[in-house]
Amino acid sequence: MAALASVLITVTVSLIITRIGTQALAMTGLSRPLALFQARSAFTGAGFTTSESEQVVDHPVRRRIIMWLMFLGNVGIVTVISSLVLTFISIGDNQGWVSRFFFLVIGLSTLWVVATNQWVDRIIEQLIAWALHRWTQLQIQDYANLLQLSGDYGVRELKVKKEDWLANQSLKKLNLFSEGVAVLGIYRCDGTYIGVPRGSTSIRPQDTLVIYGRLPDLEELDSRRTGILGEQAHERGVRKQKQVMEVQDKKDVQFS
Repeated sequence: MAALASVLITVTVSLIITRIGTQALAMTGLSRPLALFQARSAFTGAGFTTSESEQVVDHPVRRRIIMWLMFLGNVGIVTVISSLVLTFISIGDNQGWVSRFFFLVIGLSTLWVVATNQWVDRIIEQLIAWALHRWTQLQIQDYANLLQLSGDYGVRELKVKKEDWLANQSLKKLNLFSEGVAVLGIYRCDGTYIGVPRGSTSIRPQDTLVIYGRLPDLEELDSRRTGILGEQAHERGVRKQKQVMEVQDKKDVQFS
């Protein structure tokens, strides 16, 4: 019976791993059905070659997730096969074989019912999402691929801390647009999302901003702290943006 219990435990862990993999892939911007398909494909080693697979292999974070699923899947499948063999070859009578097969079917059926229950699915999904947000640094969306961005420009998420220059100020006062930075949206810590925020919108600690601009400037903005140094950095950013606009204006004149 120990080998039979090992099978059920391994299957349970496998279901949890694929759930975690699905949620992790979904957090990088994949749709949930596609994330589920890719997670199960990688975990079982099926290796389906589809056009959607390119969205996985071209993304570094998704590649890491798929690699871990492939590794853990190989370990899990070997464990299940070994445990099944031990479960049935060690039986000396037909009655023992039938009883173990019965318990195996009941156990797998119970796991299947639990795994496909929508209420359980929502609870597990929320727990996994919380854990991944809490203990990982996954890129939430693949904006570059989604928006077909190129050059030095891109979209990224910026988590605001209480000591940041951005914290506790309105967008109008920050005047980020003068630095060439556009705030596309704001995720509040309570889950509220503000799309295309206005100048009167205030930035609060623990907010997550979806911002667009030159990537080096976005990195600098993420590390900018409150105080005189932050204001000086803002002024440098404004001057730099003026220079960029002057160069762009000259190019526009040449091609007009």
